[in-house]
Order: sequence, then C-alpha cells, then structure tokens
Amino acid sequence: MDIKVVKFGGSSLADAEHFRQVAAIVRADPTRRYVVVSAPGKRHAQDTKVTDMLYHCYEMAHNREDITAYFRQIADRYQAIIRELGMSFDMSGELDYVRDSIQHHTGRDFAASRGEYLNAIILAKYLGFDFIDAESVIFFKDNGLFDDEKTNEMMREELKKHTRAVIPGFYGVMPNGTIKTFSRGGSDITGSIVARACEAALYENWTDVSGCLMADPRIVPDPRPIRTVTYRELRELSYMGATVLHEDAIFPVRFAGIPINIRNTNDPEAPGTMIVANAPDYDSDTVITGIAGKKGLSVIAIEKDMMNAEIGFGRKVLDVLEDNEISFEHLPSGVDTMSVVVSTRSLEPRRERVIAGINRRARPDSIVSEDGLALLAVVGRGMVKAKGTAARIFSAISEAGINIRMIDQGSSELSIIVGVDEKDLEKALRAIYSEFVH
Repeated sequence: MDIKVVKFGGSSLADAEHFRQVAAIVRADPTRRYVVVSAPGKRHAQDTKVTDMLYHCYEMAHNREDITAYFRQIADRYQAIIRELGMSFDMSGELDYVRDSIQHHTGRDFAASRGEYLNAIILAKYLGFDFIDAESVIFFKDNGLFDDEKTNEMMREELKKHTRAVIPGFYGVMPNGTIKTFSRGGSDITGSIVARACEAALYENWTDVSGCLMADPRIVPDPRPIRTVTYRELRELSYMGATVLHEDAIFPVRFAGIPINIRNTNDPEAPGTMIVANAPDYDSDTVITGIAGKKGLSVIAIEKDMMNAEIGFGRKVLDVLEDNEISFEHLPSGVDTMSVVVSTRSLEPRRERVIAGINRRARPDSIVSEDGLALLAVVGRGMVKAKGTAARIFSAISEAGINIRMIDQGSSELSIIVGVDEKDLEKALRAIYSEFVH
C-alpha cells in the first residue's frame, strides 16, 4: 500500500474544532499513515501563536521572572483542546515538566519546541496513533547543521516499527542531547524528512490556503492559484519571499523524487498545488508561474578596469564576505563591474570592515554600497519557450514609472530577477502580474 505523509500547520491545529477537521482528513484516506504537526496557531486575528508564547516564557525565565502565571495561559490552551474533544487523559504532568524546565533555563530551542511536542501527544491519542518524539529520530551535528544521513537512517528504522504515527515537527537533537530547532516554519522540513525516510508516494502539506498563489494576495487582489509548480520554480519563489512552504523543505523530497501537495484544511476537497520534479507543460495563457519579491537588501557595487582579465578577482571579494560571515544573494556582473547583493541586516554592523577588506584585497577603482534595494523574481518554466517574456517584464515596469536598478537572469532562463527601489516593489509586482494575467 502506498504511504502518504501529512503535515498540518499551526492554523490547522489551533483549537479543538480544527483537531476534528484534521482527524477527519487523516481518517478519510488509510494511506495517510504518518502525521507531522506544528504548534497551535492563532484562533483569531488578535490571538497569539503558542510558539510565540513559549518564546516569551523563555525570555521571562532568562530575566529571572516567574513564568507560572503566564505559562498557565499556554496550559489552558492545551487543556481546552483536550476537554472540548471529549478526551479523558491527564496532561498536567507534561505541562508542569515543561513549565519547570523553562523556568530552570533548559534553553530557548527547548522552550520553542514544546508547542509541537505537546500538540503531537494530543493528536496521537485522539487518532489512536503511536507517538514518535522527534528528538529520537532527527539529528543535528556539533556545528548545528542538520545531519541528513543519520536522520534518514534512524527515521527509516523507527517508522518501520509503527504502522501509523504522529511526529512533532520543528525540532531534533544535538549530539550533546540538547534540543535544536529548525528555523521558523521548520515543521515543513520535518514532514519532508519523514516522507523521504518512508519513501512516501506523496507528501501532503495542509495549511489555511488552497495551494500556492501566483503572487502575494496582500499585494495583488485575488491572485490566481498555481496548479502545478516544479521544485526548482518553488525554490526560487520561496527564496524570494513566497511563504506557503519553508524553502528548505523542498530538498529531502526532491532528492527522493516525492511530489508535494499543498492543501487547505478548511477546504479539503480543493485540489491545491502539486509540486513535482518535472512538468513539461505550462500555462501558455500566463507563461509565468509566479512572482515574488524581497526587501531589506543592499548592493555593493565594484568597478575596476580589466576586471575580467584579473584571475581571482571575484574570489577575493567573496573571501571578504566569508570572513565577515555574510552570504550573498546575487552576483550580477559586467566586464569591468561586479555587484554583490546582500542582506542589509547582515551588512550593517560590518559595513566599514567589508568595504575596507575589499579595497585592501581586490584594489578596485571604486566601491560603493547602497541600501534600500528590493529584488523581484519572475519565475516560470515556460519563459524559455515564450518569445519576448523579458521585454514584456521590462515594459510593464517602465510603463508603471519605475526605474530598474539591476537585472539578473540565470542560465536556465527559469527566472528573471529585477532590482528596484524598496518603495517601488509592490507597484512593480502588480504591474508585472497585470501584464501576464488577464
């Protein structure tokens, strides 16, 4: 029998009613055998996510404040879910242990991870599934990087022992036994890891939207849904700010050739978006698959005569960034020019050191750093087959009265990156969407 791994986000498990919806989805398909869960999300617009409450508990404990009263709000959330589901088991011991552990400084990651841990215990009991603690099957290395080989081996062996199980997302364990979390949204990664380990036929990622959209609905009103997107396209869109799926969740399933289906817990009949390895067809009406943008960037513009003839020039520049622990976003270049796009947040405290380092090692004729840059990615596997796509993009931006500060296109022609002033990003995104979607 094929196996499906299903992951439910925080909005899908915010309260007892959502737990019932999740249980109905899982029970509707016997191949949905392994369930990965997030911590409870917001129940309404003014609510607070449990993970954020746990982070606050950690800060209080770190400042030597008593967290008892505040933690009671978290405990009440879980006890209300248990009570309203008509369950009889007592979770007070687990809740007391978590509270006391945070109060006695067990670590920020431990505190944050307990939202998923507690939610998984409840859902496992409600479904009648086994519970697998993520710290027994997901491992990090001493340097904090995810240990994919050890995790895949241990996860695979553990899953063989359980016909059906619930696994908390978001965290694993360091070699010294302390809890380590992925970045926010990391439960998506856990689901992908589980899918790879059990060689799932499909990884279903359930959230509160009916799949991926062609553009951010906060910028473009009622954007079209994307029915099929490739891993590479989604990687580009996720990196540039599209947030339906954590960008790193793509790698484990892509490695194993497992498709991902983004689904809506509140509309389980909607087909959602299929994320696949390859899709030879594309929508000839729109040509592009999606548009996404990213603010908060700076550009270091470097000029030097005969730069193209100087062996190792680029390496010298990148060595300076590496020495200052700064990663680059993009590297558009010309014959005698090189631009390095980096996060403003990472550059700001090291700006003078970086500029001085590049001057000392590469000896450019000029070097200037500018903030306030935004990048906009137009992504689509159909662009390589459709003539005039780039011209349409640039014309749409120009007709909107926006100045283009930078252009970068990869050799695969999967995406075209355009740099604009931050204040023009949303206007540019709407202009491009209107050009391609009628």
